[in-house]
Amino acid sequence: MSDKKSDFGLIGLAVMGQNLVLNVESRGFQVSVYNRTTATMTDFINENPGRNLVGAETLEEFIESLERPRKVMIMVKSTAATDPGDRDAVDTVIDSLVPLLDKGDLIIDGGNTYFIHTERRSKALEEKGLLFIGSGVSGGEEGALKGPAIMPGGPAKSWEIIKPIFEAICANAGPNNDEPCVTHIGPGGAGHYVKMVHNGIEYGDMQLICEAYEIFKAAGFTTDEMAEVFTEWNGGELESYLIEITSEIFKQTDPETGKPVIDIILDRAGQKGTGRWTIMNAVDNGIVASTINAAVEARILSSLKDQRLEAAPHFPRPAANITLDKKDLIAKVHDALYASKVVSYAQGMDLIKNVGNKHDWDLKLGEIAKIWRGGCIIRAKFLNRITEAYERNPDLTNLMLDPFFKDILTRGQDAWREIICLAVSNSISVPAFSASLSYFDGYRSERLPANLLQAQRDFFGAHTYQRVDKPADESFHTDWPDLLD
Repeated sequence: MSDKKSDFGLIGLAVMGQNLVLNVESRGFQVSVYNRTTATMTDFINENPGRNLVGAETLEEFIESLERPRKVMIMVKSTAATDPGDRDAVDTVIDSLVPLLDKGDLIIDGGNTYFIHTERRSKALEEKGLLFIGSGVSGGEEGALKGPAIMPGGPAKSWEIIKPIFEAICANAGPNNDEPCVTHIGPGGAGHYVKMVHNGIEYGDMQLICEAYEIFKAAGFTTDEMAEVFTEWNGGELESYLIEITSEIFKQTDPETGKPVIDIILDRAGQKGTGRWTIMNAVDNGIVASTINAAVEARILSSLKDQRLEAAPHFPRPAANITLDKKDLIAKVHDALYASKVVSYAQGMDLIKNVGNKHDWDLKLGEIAKIWRGGCIIRAKFLNRITEAYERNPDLTNLMLDPFFKDILTRGQDAWREIICLAVSNSISVPAFSASLSYFDGYRSERLPANLLQAQRDFFGAHTYQRVDKPADESFHTDWPDLLD
């Protein structure tokens, strides 16, 4: 064990944890590591000779090796769901750390954790004189190693302690690539909440791209042609990490069969739960997140592979007959994808804003969009435009109302509608495209058919209704005929 105290400690040496350790160490910090399975820790140290790393076989040795105030990051899988009473491996690790730490030491949960547990843990640790940060880390394994986007939430004094390390290891963006993709999101569970919604938006982005792919495939595009389309798109308005990797996916050939890799991958999608958390939370808070919801449901439907195979012969799918010129089709799908993407982000930012206000987190939506420009999965060119929108109007009601995004929706809506009609007429499922357009049409409607819905509610349950010609604070009831006699 080194006599020099380490600047940072990490518990949990799965791939994400290992890559974060190597990232931190590469920035000039000494890092102590601990893993429940000692052999994993030993192998990691041995595989990285010459690195400024300290391996500890016990938690006591691990804590003793750290400079005060100690900074301990936990990277273990959270299994606690949305019930506030749920406890999991993160709680177990925290419980084992508390007796060993001193007042003013900092614990950081860097995994995907539902934000209510971050709030609970932060309060409990504060009562013990310990500091806590719940931090979203986005970018996957590569981001952890080379520079992720980091979304820390907790007391401001916690942020000041970890700020030098987080700013050193995160991705950078901006015109000169010198703007750190990390900022103090807010108190309590704000960081994990923003990361959750980030992941929900990611679900929406991915599903929208999949629907564009399905349309192109039905129109007879080869994988080479699709690779070319997405490469071209990545040089324009749709420039993003997900568009970029999609173009690369289409270029890959399976060495065993000689077929495109995309054609041999089973159409059954997985998910880790953060998209589901997002839509559940949106419903709980009365916020529409229909694009994210459509994306989550599309993954669930994909998982019903056996049922889909059973149903297919009963409902034969007619052959697609897309006669639109390929160049025109590419342009129209581009506009439909871009407009739908705007809606998805508008819904996500609306959710962050409303829940942030409810919890008094004082969230800065422009700053949040700014740190998503690098390192994270949803990094995209147009995030700069989101930041600019909230700089122009910090109280912006909905992102769609900003002039830049208003223009995208206005000029793209004809193509948007045409592509959805084309998909429907050719039996192509486009739930996220459709949900995005329905949200847009509903949001901009001065009058919706909810008046009939209110009449129905009053009919069977005497729930009352308001009138268009009376003050909004007055309620009315009609004596409807009794149809149950």
